[in-house]
Amino acid sequence: MENEVKQLVEMVRTPTLPTGALLIPWQGATAAQARAALKRYKDVMQAAERIFDGAFDDVVDDVDDGDVSMASAGPSGVRGRDPVARLATPEDEDDVVEDTAEGSDDEDDYGNYDSDYEIKDDSERERVDIDPYAGVFFSKDRREEVIEVEEQSEVVHLLKENEDVSLLTQSQWMKGCPEGGEQSFLFSLFTQLSQGSCPCPHGCGSSVPRQKSDFFAIFPTFAQYIAHLRGLVRQKCKKCSKDFCLACGEPCNTPRSQLPADTLDDPDLFHCSNLQGVILGIGLAMLEQLYDDQTQTPSGSQDGRVRTNKRKKTPVTAIASPHDIDDDDDNYLTPPGQGKKSKVGIGYAGDLKEDTTGQAEAQAVQRAKDERLGTVMTSLRIYLPSLQRPGGGRTSDYLVHPTALAHLRRRFNTLCTSLLRNDSLTDMSDRSAVYFELFEWLETISNHEALASMMAMPIMVVASVKTSSPKRSANGSPPLRERAITYEGSSGPRELLEAIVIQAQAAIKGLEGTKPAEAPAAEMTEEQKRVTHESKGKEKEVSTSTLSEENQKLLTFCHRILATAQAIDRSLRETKGEKFLQRLHDSLPKIFTSSSIGSEGVYVAAGASEEVTKKAYVEWATRVRFEYCDLEVPLSEEEAKKASADEPPNYKFYFNSEARMLATSDIPKRSLAIAKELAVLTTNLPVAWDSSIFLRVDETRVDIIKALIIGPEGTPYQNGCFQFDIFLGHAYNQAPPSVKYMTTNGGKFRFNPNLYADGKVCLSLLGTWSGPGWVSGKSTLLQVLISIQSMILCEEPYLNEPGWASSAGTPQSTAYSGNVRRMVVKTAMLGNLKAPPEPFADIIRTHFRLKAKSIGEQLDKWLAQDDGKATAGDGAMMSRGAGGASSNGLQADVEELKRMMQRLQTEGAGAPAAAAGSSSSS
Repeated sequence: MENEVKQLVEMVRTPTLPTGALLIPWQGATAAQARAALKRYKDVMQAAERIFDGAFDDVVDDVDDGDVSMASAGPSGVRGRDPVARLATPEDEDDVVEDTAEGSDDEDDYGNYDSDYEIKDDSERERVDIDPYAGVFFSKDRREEVIEVEEQSEVVHLLKENEDVSLLTQSQWMKGCPEGGEQSFLFSLFTQLSQGSCPCPHGCGSSVPRQKSDFFAIFPTFAQYIAHLRGLVRQKCKKCSKDFCLACGEPCNTPRSQLPADTLDDPDLFHCSNLQGVILGIGLAMLEQLYDDQTQTPSGSQDGRVRTNKRKKTPVTAIASPHDIDDDDDNYLTPPGQGKKSKVGIGYAGDLKEDTTGQAEAQAVQRAKDERLGTVMTSLRIYLPSLQRPGGGRTSDYLVHPTALAHLRRRFNTLCTSLLRNDSLTDMSDRSAVYFELFEWLETISNHEALASMMAMPIMVVASVKTSSPKRSANGSPPLRERAITYEGSSGPRELLEAIVIQAQAAIKGLEGTKPAEAPAAEMTEEQKRVTHESKGKEKEVSTSTLSEENQKLLTFCHRILATAQAIDRSLRETKGEKFLQRLHDSLPKIFTSSSIGSEGVYVAAGASEEVTKKAYVEWATRVRFEYCDLEVPLSEEEAKKASADEPPNYKFYFNSEARMLATSDIPKRSLAIAKELAVLTTNLPVAWDSSIFLRVDETRVDIIKALIIGPEGTPYQNGCFQFDIFLGHAYNQAPPSVKYMTTNGGKFRFNPNLYADGKVCLSLLGTWSGPGWVSGKSTLLQVLISIQSMILCEEPYLNEPGWASSAGTPQSTAYSGNVRRMVVKTAMLGNLKAPPEPFADIIRTHFRLKAKSIGEQLDKWLAQDDGKATAGDGAMMSRGAGGASSNGLQADVEELKRMMQRLQTEGAGAPAAAAGSSSSS
């Protein structure tokens, strides 16, 4: 046993730090800790892992005869909080900033993802021990500041490959927000494989030197890196002529000629967990850099941020010149500057056309980028730990190296969160080369019991970066730069995937067409049953073949998304338990099928702070912004008897006649367009305290849509509820949707030059207004809704009148806005609260209940601003009433509205959800 103890101590203990080292490591194991670990775990590598996890920190060192006493390590043998590594500069090692990934003593601040998991027996204990994050607390509320030291990259010339390559620095290798003892493992492996020598394990006394360029060279492609490793991993001892692995120093007993021929590039690269850790670390660093280079643009990016990445060419020297250090914050995102636009109406500004040139070229460039990224991901996925690989699992699959876990959590999760935050299912489907490979990664990771936890863990992303000036070292080495990087917890892979799952389900619903559900078939005769049995399966095949190629592509992509989510859930159930999975699902976003679910139960306590109220409102609005509902007009018993089975139903909908005419239609292009529309709308409708958009879609006719837009703050429409009926007609998306404005006070009020009293909506996207029009295949319903919200329901509606676009701030404009405010109070607020339109009754009542205090203050302000003139149904033809005290009914309307809001609050005063800060959002 003493040989194993010695091996374990030497393996675990961190080498003495050289001058200029960047890390003060966690101290290594003592002999007593090694004996304790070997007593519990017979395998040396498993014992080493548990020592680094801190399970033996409480071992008493002065123990005789091999007997070890230990304090309790907790039910799972995993530390809840470990002493963690610290980063320091060589100039001042006493001035250390502690990496606080687990440094807080207040464990109540974190959500324990494993709190429902009880260890019942040794077999379950072993299963938990396999999961390195089983006892770690995680929360999206976490915020960690880490000091990272940036070293200058070193460039060397490799004679064998005749290639100039950069070497990955230690700080780049250890980049990211740490957990537990990850830093110690990363530092240990980096040091082991970049310096010293590897002794021959056969006892001949020979050794092979290791250098950083062996394992940490960054080649132009991942394939070149693998070829480089393949040529050096299996070393033949010059003294005894026996083979051994340069990465771990263990014998390679199987001759290369006897290695199995399977799908793996080279089984030698799966010899040990050290190789796994370094291959994944370097591969993910290359993948991350490739993705960063592809997404950086001079003017910004799709996520609305500007990237800065000014790189300078480094000369091929042992150590790059200190003058080449760049002070820019490479690889991090910087928010763009924002400017305030001057007020202007949309008027008749001319026949502007959207410039669509270059779209095809841009798409071709994106496809090329995706193919390169997908190729690297496919090549790298081979080296992920997997027990399901062809030919069976290898050594590194069973004994996953801790650095592999660390790199996947830090680097892959960052790439994963960027790709999964894409809010366009259509774009993801078009970029299938990347996304299909991403789904393969997610399934492979979730299928390994040591990795599955990462699918539910929040991802720590960069929130801010503060860079200090470069500091020169005392020994004349290149100056170093420190970065204080703040990481914040954000949604984990499974949570991010759920938003895409919702889109996929909506798209599938759209691809099913707009036909209502078929009525149950009558009882068949024996002959009919026989014919049906003989043709079973043929109808389904024909139905699938009728789908167009584009429709089938999207349908396949959607089903792949659902399959990935199901695979992750299955793995989490097996590794973490049913309770864990249920709690995770309870926290995921959902789309409801009825507007009667939960909205009326959302309250805030009287006297709740503005912050608490706003949070409750946004959580509620986010949950109910998109729902399916039943918009059919119910039939009486007498009507049901007379109705024909083939007769389409009527709908509570302005475009009822048009909808009934298309009841049995099957237009593939239209179905595809609707599928894409629904996918976007489910998760992208704007929600805010200031203004939100709510949508209701018929459960069986997804082309029948009703929208409710809340008037934006700072406009005469503020907090008013404006309803629109929308129909996606037979030519959609080749032509724009049909939109009708419904909040007109029975056809009496024209709320805007672009909103007529008869319900006409004037908007260039709809072809009813001058300006950039609808672009077939590109324009969307979401664009229409946001255009109405921002361009029509605007601060000065008078400016939308043709010819008045430059009349901002004039008395005419002020009077027009005052008239609009009176109409809004009477109809869009009080009228809608008295008789809420279907299916938005619960939305309207909850809106006024949660915002009662804010709306009350708004109404008082409007009363003070009112000019006392009589309300004109068409503001452009306002009558000239006398000014003075408000005698136009506004005062009475405001008082009645306040009374109704007070009753809404009183009715909910005793509700369970009435406590401050609570809501029923799920």
